Amino acid sequence: MYQLVSSCSPSSSCINQCHCVGDTGPLPFVRRFSLEDIKRATGGFRRIISNYSQGSVYKAQFRDGLLALVKEVTALHEGKDAFLQEVKLLRRLHHRHLVSLRGFATGPERFLVFEYPEHGSLKEHLNDPLKTPLSWRTRLQIAIGVTAALVGVSVTILRLITSDTFENWVSLLDHAIKGKPPEISKIKISFEYLNFFCEPPINHVSISSSNVLLDENFVAKLSGIAFLGSPGNHIGMSHSHASCSEGHMDQDCKDMIFQLGVLILELITGQSSEKEGGNLVRWVQESKFIGSVDKIVDPDLGNSYDSKELKSLLAVARFCTKTGDKPTVSIQLILRYLQGK
Repeated sequence: MYQLVSSCSPSSSCINQCHCVGDTGPLPFVRRFSLEDIKRATGGFRRIISNYSQGSVYKAQFRDGLLALVKEVTALHEGKDAFLQEVKLLRRLHHRHLVSLRGFATGPERFLVFEYPEHGSLKEHLNDPLKTPLSWRTRLQIAIGVTAALVGVSVTILRLITSDTFENWVSLLDHAIKGKPPEISKIKISFEYLNFFCEPPINHVSISSSNVLLDENFVAKLSGIAFLGSPGNHIGMSHSHASCSEGHMDQDCKDMIFQLGVLILELITGQSSEKEGGNLVRWVQESKFIGSVDKIVDPDLGNSYDSKELKSLLAVARFCTKTGDKPTVSIQLILRYLQGK
């Protein structure tokens, strides 16, 4: 059986409180599942979707009809309190392009239960010949959606720690996501604020076709977000991916942008990130394709794509995956470019 519980203060080890620093009221409920619920829903842990660094990811069907994505968590060695804090923080992440946390299970084994959008993973649609090929317009919107999710994470983190005093910061970034960006200098200042004062930090962002899920309208939802190992309730220095502004481009952020570029290449080519016989990035960067982009586009698309949009999207992908030590363009500017701003 499962029960409804509410998220609570990061400073508390209790799962029953419902007010947090910076909140305006009670937070939505999440379910506490038993390990038996998880085992039954995943078919005895046989419905494996993928494996990642912290365990396996399962497709689950619960007795009440809930279809969910269940992620095994093995990284939080600090104990139950650290895991429950992860639950509280993840439950407070809300964005159109992020999967929502539905519940959790704790005990000898620990699991996070997320929504499972109707159309499954992007990887399935790109690699399964039995799936209807994604249209060019859908692929472009997926690229924009995933990028918006990365910007949106920054906004959500800011909201976790803001009070009325900082409403102007929230407003600036909200406008950026809604496609009405203010001056770039102001957005840049906002991200600098996040770099120094953001708490809790996002310690893990994984971007891959397996982690991008598609809802009934093929809207992209990113599932590879985690706060693993995040500290207490103080506001301090953050090594968050939210610091991806032009003035604060650390290696983690560059890696994230590289992953985004690889994902965009998968959308364009229909190929896996590890092409048979070679690396997808290296294959696309080959000089023989520079002047003939039609040779790398997914054959399933036929001629049903906009050549100008294809060239622009490919330029973004190549820029994101370009090697070197020079600072990479910020996520928010990538989003604006993809949106044609």
